Amino acid sequence: MGSNLLASMNDLGLGFLGYLIPFLFVLTIVVFFHELGHYLIAKANGIKVLTFSIGFGPEIVGFDDRSGTRWKLSAIPLGGYVKFFGDENAASVPDQDALSGLSEAEKRQTFPGQSVAARAAVVAAGPLANFLLAIVIFAGIFMLHGKQVTTPRIDSIQAGSAAEAAGFVTGDVVRAIDGRWIDSFSDMQRIVSGSAGQTLRVTIDRGGASLTLSVVPTLKEMKDNFGNVHRLGVLGITRSMSPGDVKTQTVGPLRAAWMGVEETWFIVERTLGYIGGIVVGRESADQLGGPIRIAQVSGQVATAGFVALLHLAAVLSVSIGLLNLFPVPLLDGGHLVFYAIEAVRGRPLSDRAQEVGFRIGFALVIMLMIFATFNDILHLATS
Repeated sequence: MGSNLLASMNDLGLGFLGYLIPFLFVLTIVVFFHELGHYLIAKANGIKVLTFSIGFGPEIVGFDDRSGTRWKLSAIPLGGYVKFFGDENAASVPDQDALSGLSEAEKRQTFPGQSVAARAAVVAAGPLANFLLAIVIFAGIFMLHGKQVTTPRIDSIQAGSAAEAAGFVTGDVVRAIDGRWIDSFSDMQRIVSGSAGQTLRVTIDRGGASLTLSVVPTLKEMKDNFGNVHRLGVLGITRSMSPGDVKTQTVGPLRAAWMGVEETWFIVERTLGYIGGIVVGRESADQLGGPIRIAQVSGQVATAGFVALLHLAAVLSVSIGLLNLFPVPLLDGGHLVFYAIEAVRGRPLSDRAQEVGFRIGFALVIMLMIFATFNDILHLATS
């Protein structure tokens, strides 16, 4: 009995580590490059950086570099920050009392002492670094593994499916969807999966003749290899797997870089499309996930290998970069809105107005985190 309990506890501990280690690996990479973007552009503008932290809270380990920046790893690994000279806290709120006592030379080393353009560049550099990281990872994967291309030829059609209702027949080759050229079956899947309930105009090659059909993908719940449920648009067709229709293409550096850009843009499009779907009621918000879901997916993906985990890091990097660009005070996008207003008015908003904006932004971010965590717990309870 005792040995069985001990074995169960060991299994639980190993299972927890199996989620925690991949989660920390993925999140640390994404957060590090986000903050590195802020850091590099700040240094380029002559801003003195006091702290570069991965995580929040008490310091676990760290060191000081020659310029006086404290690089550290902190106890709570859910983000990070860069603290500039003249900042009151990790959120880069200016310390007005400290700033008032600085000389003009010292003020030029602070973040508030920079021009609007310089401040905007520092803020935007974080999300842009996330996008660049994703592009580099995707490009590296394409160069390493090439690109598998399956001719978008229909091998079979399910009875009663959207494809059958639209008039597709076996042997049709999909050439374009809504004017977008289709190179492979996966290209078609990507468009269809995010278009449930929407009418798509599909151009096909049928025996050498070009035809255009209208089809509305059906929304269907599907499970992935880890048992996670996803709601996707489907046509009800299968691909041709004959030897002539499946091939792996070698990808060179320039093409890999462009494919990395396309992959990153695809994630941006899908994310914005999903959020727009929530707003108009077409999508359910229960697919929004937080740290628990990220940890779970990280552990699952890690079982597929290191490359799969890097791919997840790239996807997460795009998501975090995009999220930070939303025009919500407290996020990078909110700061950019304030700077845009300052550029138009010729002077910044009052301290009071900015404080109210940050409080509203903080409340919105907290509510989003609570909602996402609730979804995570519900997902675990029902899976």
